[in-house]
This record gives sequence, C-alpha cells and structure tokens, in this order.
Amino acid sequence: MAFRFLQIILFLLAAMLFCPGSYAEQKPTAAQEARKTAVEVAVEGMSRAAVAGPTKISLGDKATLNLPEGFTWIPAKEAAVFMREIGNYVDDEYFYGLVFKKEMNGFISIEYDDSGYVKDDDAKNWDADELMDNLRKGTKEANKDRIAKGIEPIEIIGWIEKPTYDATNHRLIWSAAIHDIGTNEPLNEQGVNYNTYLLGREGYFSLNLVTDRGSVDHEIPLAKRILSSVKFNPGQRYADFNESTDKIAEYGLAALIGGIAAKKVGLLAMLGIALLKFWKVTAIGVVAVGALARKLLSRKKD
Repeated sequence: MAFRFLQIILFLLAAMLFCPGSYAEQKPTAAQEARKTAVEVAVEGMSRAAVAGPTKISLGDKATLNLPEGFTWIPAKEAAVFMREIGNYVDDEYFYGLVFKKEMNGFISIEYDDSGYVKDDDAKNWDADELMDNLRKGTKEANKDRIAKGIEPIEIIGWIEKPTYDATNHRLIWSAAIHDIGTNEPLNEQGVNYNTYLLGREGYFSLNLVTDRGSVDHEIPLAKRILSSVKFNPGQRYADFNESTDKIAEYGLAALIGGIAAKKVGLLAMLGIALLKFWKVTAIGVVAVGALARKLLSRKKD
C-alpha cells in the first residue's frame, strides 16, 4: 500500500516540481531532486506512524481527541517533518499532529498554546473590517520572519468565513484566503486556512484546516466534526478557571483573529510570530495531499 501511494505522490511531485510551467521536457535540478526525495522520506515516515480512527488520541495532559472512523492521525514527530518539507514553519513545543481523511484534499493541524485563560468578552464588539485590517498588518509583520526563515511571504485576500464565536462551547471559527506574494494562482487553487479554536483553562487548541478555495466548502463540515471531537480533560476546561490562581492571557479573543491594536507594545510582534502558522502546501499542492489521504492514510487499518 505504501509503495502504491509513493508511486502516485512521486508522479505528482515530478509534475509540479520538475515541470512548473508546462509538461515540456526539463531536466530536474539538484534542488528539485532533493526536495522530491525529502518529501518522499517524510511521507514514508507518516505511513509508518499513521493511526486510524475510531480511537482516542491523547493531546498531552490537556485534552483528548476522539478520532472518528474514517479519519487518520499522524503524530507530531512525523507530521512536523512533512510540514517543514512542504514549506511550513512548525513550533515543536506546541504542535501535536495532523488529521487526514480520504474525502479531504487538505488536512487539519492541531496545536496548543499555553497563553493562559483567554477572556472572550470582546467577542460582543467585533468589527470584521477592523479585524481584517489588523490581520493584514500582522501578516506583513509576519512576512519579515517568514523571509528570514526561508518561507515565502503571503498575502491575505479576504474572508472565507467571518469570525463567529460559540460562547456556550467556547469555540471560535474564522477563515481567510491566502496566497504567496507574486504568484498568479487561479481562484480555486488559492490557499485557505479554516481556523477553529477551543478555549480552555490555561490556553487554547487551534485546529487549522489547510486546503484551497475549490475544496473548502466541502471540507468545512469535516473540520467542524474534528473540532467537536476534542474534549478538555477534567480540570482543564474553560469553566474550571480560577481567577485567584490561574494565569490570564495578555490578550483577548480578538487577538486570535489578528485583532490586536498596534499601540499595544509587543503584542503586534507576538501576532507576527503567530501568523507564521498560516499553513500551506506549496511544495506538493492540495491535489497531492488529497492523493495522500485517499490512497494511503485512510486505509491504514486495512
């Protein structure tokens, strides 16, 4: 099964890495060969580590992911290698892993931020236009770090889904379309990060669907299903917060959407670091990621 998958993924890699402008004969460069090999190794690592649902996945001592049937979990170590090889910055301290499903062209990343208790009262006064303006400013700040780390700079195109907050379950959802600066991707191929968050006593989980404009509408229900499958452990829930003893985050809920006022010293820089986590699949494309899910990971249990 792994061999069959690697044949498919390597064909896609060859088409995308070796013939970026056309299918005319081109001799691959040493850098292109190295990238193909690195992604191949990363995929093999994920194949060996894949865990098929239904099962329970421990997210440290904070929460549990009740992985549904048909979904596949890739642990942090192997998932991080893959993410880096397809052009993303990964913070090992906060990154837990990836979720795939055969019906998805993209994937869902899961991270935890021990920011402290994030107050949600500012959700009542959101202005979507102001949040988008701050998000774009923060992205420009983040691009400095992206470039320094050898990651392509990105640009925010606009909202896919404006921010919404479920105050009962303490879940935040928002989504923006992104693309690499200087590229001319067709609309349906532009990158999308569909961001979902679950707030807890000491921080929050972020579950990020990474896909494209042509796939996102179909995949949103799957992302929401995974969000609802994460449960904080007793004592770690938002309702367990103890104001007299627990740490409170330096920012409110709007900061998770980019809504930080520049006048707040240090917070815009912090946001810039956070915005490095706009994931993408530049090196192999969403089509190849979809092949990965359909041809291998969702069948791991067979």
